[in-house]
Amino acid sequence: MFARLHSDIQCILDRDPAARSAWEVLTCYPGLHAVVLHRWAHACWRAGFKWLGRFISNFSRWITGIEIHPGATLGERVFFDHGMGIVIGETAEIGDGCTIYHGVTLGGTSLYKGAKRHPTLGKDVVVGAGAKVLGGFTVGDGAKVGSNAVVTKPVPAGATAVGNPARIIQEDQDVQREAVASKMGFSAYGVTQNDDPLSQAMRGLIDNAASQEHQIALLWQALEKMNAQQGNAQGIQMPGDAAKRETFEAEKLNQLVGK
Repeated sequence: MFARLHSDIQCILDRDPAARSAWEVLTCYPGLHAVVLHRWAHACWRAGFKWLGRFISNFSRWITGIEIHPGATLGERVFFDHGMGIVIGETAEIGDGCTIYHGVTLGGTSLYKGAKRHPTLGKDVVVGAGAKVLGGFTVGDGAKVGSNAVVTKPVPAGATAVGNPARIIQEDQDVQREAVASKMGFSAYGVTQNDDPLSQAMRGLIDNAASQEHQIALLWQALEKMNAQQGNAQGIQMPGDAAKRETFEAEKLNQLVGK
């Protein structure tokens, strides 16, 4: 029991830069308190003491602001960061090393008792603040759910789900980027700069247009140079400042889409 508690405290120290000491985590982190109390509630639930399990769960909700059904399954090193407003349903399963931020709901969409109604999170999943994961599907290992996303379908391992309804992002570039990010820690709140696929597409169009403008400017310079060398022998008049007047402001547009 103490070894598991030590592991829970250490995972918070590793992931939260605001955590200064093990004593501070032990006494002041409601996410840790919720995990410990849930273990007691879950043990009672599995032993057949349903009311006692629900009572401990309700007490935990009262003092931590985190509601975890005693039937839910939590793995090792689960971290509820801030935690206020988290709701986890009866058949939810949370894998080892998951990080869940405040306002998250792991809810169900079915009213059938005994069915798998709530999601399963694989290992090292990050669920951003305010996200809703609804249904009895699986979010794969290492996946991320962006803040305020509404996920109603499975998320592949290593992918990112953003938006409402959630869109799945899974590209080779993202895998390489996350491999580098994993050496530095993890993406706070489950979002990265390039999560939104619509913004990604817009940035690609802007970058392409900026590249074309640069090529056109080089062509203008080459033509002006040829015109000057030939002494206007063929009577071609080149507007020398055209490329300077018609400037594509890629930087301003990139700022608008959040680059």
